[in-house]
Amino acid sequence: MTARMGFVDLQSTTPILAVMLGLAVGIDYALFIVTRFRHELLEGRPVGEAVAMAVGTAGSAVLTAGTTVVIALAGLSVAGIPFLTEMGVAAAATIVVAVLIALTLVPAVLGFVGKLALSTSARHALAPNRSKHLAPAAVPTGTEQKGLFATWGRTVTSRRWVSLVLAVVALGVIAIPVTSMRTTLSTAWPEGSTQERAQQILSDRFGAGVSGPLLVLVDGDGAVDRGNDLTAEFGALDGVALATPAAPNQDGSAALVTVIPTTAPDDEATTDLVHRMRDLIAADGSATPAYVTGQTAVSVDVSATLADALPVYLLLVVGLALVLLVLVFRSIMVPVVGVLGFLLTIGSALGATTAVFQWGWLKDVVRAESTGPLLSLAPIIVVGILFGLAMDYQVFLVSRMHEARAHGADPVQAVRTGFRQAAPVVVAAAAIMFAVFAGFVPEGDSTIKPIAFALAVGILADAVVVRMIAVPAALSLLGRGAWWLPRWLRWLPVLDVEGVALERRGRSS
Repeated sequence: MTARMGFVDLQSTTPILAVMLGLAVGIDYALFIVTRFRHELLEGRPVGEAVAMAVGTAGSAVLTAGTTVVIALAGLSVAGIPFLTEMGVAAAATIVVAVLIALTLVPAVLGFVGKLALSTSARHALAPNRSKHLAPAAVPTGTEQKGLFATWGRTVTSRRWVSLVLAVVALGVIAIPVTSMRTTLSTAWPEGSTQERAQQILSDRFGAGVSGPLLVLVDGDGAVDRGNDLTAEFGALDGVALATPAAPNQDGSAALVTVIPTTAPDDEATTDLVHRMRDLIAADGSATPAYVTGQTAVSVDVSATLADALPVYLLLVVGLALVLLVLVFRSIMVPVVGVLGFLLTIGSALGATTAVFQWGWLKDVVRAESTGPLLSLAPIIVVGILFGLAMDYQVFLVSRMHEARAHGADPVQAVRTGFRQAAPVVVAAAAIMFAVFAGFVPEGDSTIKPIAFALAVGILADAVVVRMIAVPAALSLLGRGAWWLPRWLRWLPVLDVEGVALERRGRSS
């Protein structure tokens, strides 16, 4: 289905996907900057300087994170499928707009709002110290911080191996169903609908493959004779219920053979039949070309193209993101830990989606209208979006750890300090993102529902398990090695995402 948007015809799911991402990411990016602005006000900075520091620190992280998301979405074009490229470009453009708004409109509004961004109690507590200017500093080593996230951070970094193993095992178990995931380009009718009942009658009377016939186009001289020969050959194949005689066009220059499989269009046996028919055509050595086509064959081809493109896409996007994160954190292990954590995220997201929408577990809870193979484009879209968002959380969480490390904290204390400062914002951002994606599940159409469900599960797994447990535990285990950069890479430019240089300049002035 297509939707008319201005001068361009878009797939009906493209604007939904763009709105879903733009809403979630736009709120999150604004939240990161507003939270840093409030932090700077509480440190005693004037409003104008607090806005500048928020943009110079959290704004830099927003730009870095947004760039990663844009790379992931624009990279969908490597599949070479026009409608997937269209979705990726539209979503990437939405992210660009969200970043621009976060870096321009949000700071302008904060300048007008000023100290009203703080709670009443915070404004009263700050009032006697309006002229006092305190630069943010790292929490001194040994200082015992209180609160939920401080306790969480201490627990995870103290019981590192237990936390890491539990996180990996939990997400690994959820990811198990992904090993049986199947995909198709066709979508099933809702269970109980008139279309579904009619489909069932057709399958019972004429065979499961009647709804997805395979068309064999024979083009050129002797098309009818070649078509009749193919009819006889295809009719003898296992898995073929019926092969019709060649139907010529008006001048006999082309002929069409219709082959009805015994299995449904989304059945693996039907895919195997398409390949066997093409192998038979290629092996007969006839000079008259013949092609296996039709909606079912196209679905098989698109699914195969997407499956082949997924590893290439992952290598491209992950490679570019690794380079970007190495530049940001001047570390090898931090980007590696982030990417390995993402593999757990994507496995659990697709595993849970397979269990619900393919196996039928808890399908009534999410109001799944039908069960069966997932839409072919769903895995690569989910991978692209979740990778960008996972790297968002990695940047915002680890940038505060890196900032504490730059201020002189020891490796474990830097992880705890950064976690205590960034975790509340990451959890709030993930809660917003989860709510947006989950909101499209109960009432979404059959195409967008599994994608939204996978994104909601992925966000929950990534923010709560990977970034809140696995990452701090792994970085604590690595110690100083987490921030190690080989000597031969130390020529790389320094990207001061945390705004350390700004803070040093503020203290010197």
